Amino acid sequence: MPAPEVRPFRKTDRDQLTDLVTMHVAAVVPGVSVSVNTVLGDLERRPGEFITDPWVAERTTLVAEQRRYVVAAAHLLRYRADADVGESYRDAAEINWFVHRPATPLWPDAEPAADLLMRACLARFARWNPRVRYADGALPAPLVYGLPRNWPHIRALYERAGFRHTGDTEVILIARVADLPAHEPRPGVTAERTLGECGTRFTARAGGKALGFVEIDTALARPERHTRASGLADIGNLHIDPAEHGTGLEHWLLARAANWLRLCGVDRLVAYEPADGGATTALLTGAGFRELTRTDRGWEHRPGRAQMPGR
Repeated sequence: MPAPEVRPFRKTDRDQLTDLVTMHVAAVVPGVSVSVNTVLGDLERRPGEFITDPWVAERTTLVAEQRRYVVAAAHLLRYRADADVGESYRDAAEINWFVHRPATPLWPDAEPAADLLMRACLARFARWNPRVRYADGALPAPLVYGLPRNWPHIRALYERAGFRHTGDTEVILIARVADLPAHEPRPGVTAERTLGECGTRFTARAGGKALGFVEIDTALARPERHTRASGLADIGNLHIDPAEHGTGLEHWLLARAANWLRLCGVDRLVAYEPADGGATTALLTGAGFRELTRTDRGWEHRPGRAQMPGR
């Protein structure tokens, strides 16, 4: 088996890189894939990150090639040290995402290739000399961020390199729209559909008072970037007046949202909750949601803690 080579990404790598990214996305979210345009666009800018993306000073994409095939890739960001950059990002460097083939009989040396690429990433960090070093798994696809539990090979790589999970854990829940509560009349309560902060808002009102609302985002994929995520939406916000807790208003709002989602051709709805979400998680599971995955956000590197194998 020839030794892997680590080098900068070239546009001729685009199809193989897209295949590698799509493999990782598909292990997390059912029915979602990414296009070449989506991947190439992500290497240049992240339009969905309208706050943090302008803070980026430098972007670098590296690949590990073996037998003329891209078996691992990483996208690195260096953030400006200027005063207008958020404090936690100021003078920071980040592995925005890292993907590699797991070791298989077909690719027995995939793990050493990934280790070699990780050493190149850490060497780039050393040249940048940032204040802090982060890592993530934010691929250009909906619901893929942090480090999903579905990628134990990436987790093992990060830990070998000296990264440690320092943030929180989120549970991603999914429901078929067909399994959401059925609409039932609620005397004296009307539903108002407006534009909300995170999508289309359905507000329950009675006597001129807002009792609660749910916001549904049906635009998880940017059409011009050709991510295949049709039929998928998420809950951007769900709020119920404390006085209405336990009255079933949550199910009533979800039923209203379900009717709208059917008109939109959406058949799956996603929600995000902290791992200790408690009552809200129980409410969602009682309304037809089930756990899709867990993702660990916030990985930080301490120089000198790496346990990377040698060449």
